[in-house]
Amino acid sequence: MAESASADQLIADLQAVVRDAENLLKATATHAGEKVDAARSRAEETVRKARERMSEVEQEALAKAKELAGDADQYVRKYPWHAVGIAAGIGLVLGLLVRR
Repeated sequence: MAESASADQLIADLQAVVRDAENLLKATATHAGEKVDAARSRAEETVRKARERMSEVEQEALAKAKELAGDADQYVRKYPWHAVGIAAGIGLVLGLLVRR
């Protein structure tokens, strides 16, 4: 669960960086000069690649989540009483933690 939260946070952070970079590119669009144009071109290419990679990572994460959900569904169907016992145990632990 912690890995999922940190992965979600990483994706959110990367999206924020890409948005900020796009805003910076828009803000400097009126500035002229060879060096500025070259830097803007490199930045635009980097942002484009970052967006593509984020999209790929999100698709991979979605596929993995669907696979894990399918595995969990199969396990519950094969061992329903084990699943009930696990759920009861988790509920007990959470109840004890919340009570404190």
